[in-house]
Amino acid sequence: MIEWITALLLLLGSLLMLLAALGALRMPDLLTRMHATTKAGALGGGTMVVAVAVFFDDGAVTARALAIVAFIILTAPVAAHLIGRAGYFVGIPLWEGTLKDELKGRYDPETHTLASEEAKRPTPTEERKHDRD
Repeated sequence: MIEWITALLLLLGSLLMLLAALGALRMPDLLTRMHATTKAGALGGGTMVVAVAVFFDDGAVTARALAIVAFIILTAPVAAHLIGRAGYFVGIPLWEGTLKDELKGRYDPETHTLASEEAKRPTPTEERKHDRD
């Protein structure tokens, strides 16, 4: 019975990894590729590691497997965010179907700084002065 559960988890994990690879090939731009590979890849890798824990049925192996799964779940989205952010800042173009670009107009390529939303808003003194005019 354990072999069947292990085989099912390995098959599911490999299908998710295949889905991540297809997403990397088929998606139109960096950000959507990062999204596809991070979600499916982390879940696929985690499922395969759980299969190892189920197969060996040992406390030490299970503890290591859970630590690996936690590490994958915690680091994959952070790494994808940083790679996507770096890609945006070096000027990799977005897909023409992108609906929202929240960084547009906020990033200064010369100083490599982001302007915050508060920096765009007028101060309370400026608001009162504007209201009087």
